[in-house]
Amino acid sequence: MLNVVRRSQMVNLMAIDRTTATRFNTVEEVWVDDTGRVAYLAGTQGYTPLEQVEVIGPDAVLTHSRVVTEPPENLRRLYRLAVRSPNTDSSGWVEDFLFDWETREIAAYILAGDMATPFGERAVLFPEDVAAIDAEVIILQDGASERLKSESEGLKGFLSEKSQQVKTLVNAMNSRLRSLISPGDKPDVVRVKIKQVCDELEASGQHDKNALAEAREFLQDKWESLQHSASRTTARVKSALDSAWKQIARKK
Repeated sequence: MLNVVRRSQMVNLMAIDRTTATRFNTVEEVWVDDTGRVAYLAGTQGYTPLEQVEVIGPDAVLTHSRVVTEPPENLRRLYRLAVRSPNTDSSGWVEDFLFDWETREIAAYILAGDMATPFGERAVLFPEDVAAIDAEVIILQDGASERLKSESEGLKGFLSEKSQQVKTLVNAMNSRLRSLISPGDKPDVVRVKIKQVCDELEASGQHDKNALAEAREFLQDKWESLQHSASRTTARVKSALDSAWKQIARKK
């Protein structure tokens, strides 16, 4: 959950190539592939593979390189996609969704429509309650309507729902921890390193103590995700660079 963002938080962000520090696109939509995983960020200039993303900030998406392609085949748009329960007349649509930009997995769907009405106009659906996704509709598992949650309850614990101040601190701590945490570190070791980084930030006197405490608590709870995220970084960078090189080679 360290790298989970809302689709709506992505729209209108600038895409910036970190190698040249230049803007090359503006995000307009997030697309999934036929496996249901997020695959591309679509913008005014074309499509950028999600694997190129290095950092997502409040104002911009920083990428490993400048990669823009034509629309690939078999992409699907989740936003406003119809949702139907197999055993009832209850229906709705996807108003927003959360995804992990590092693993490309959908973390939660935010639904609107008839099925969301009892939850205050919006309801949270989790991926395990999705039976199938096609170009026209999402079909729910039996009984999924009974397992929907309100937005406040269902999204509790996601970083995307924290204040910008807390998100900034979590991302800063996460960046520092990537160089400190090893894949074989035990939970207590990871937690000690989280405290070390938090103490360093607190000693600077530049950050709100309550926000720091909330950021630290979030990372302590997500220590396993933090460890896995650190071990995936190298693989992501290699994949992004390989993808960029292939595109350059095709243009020659």
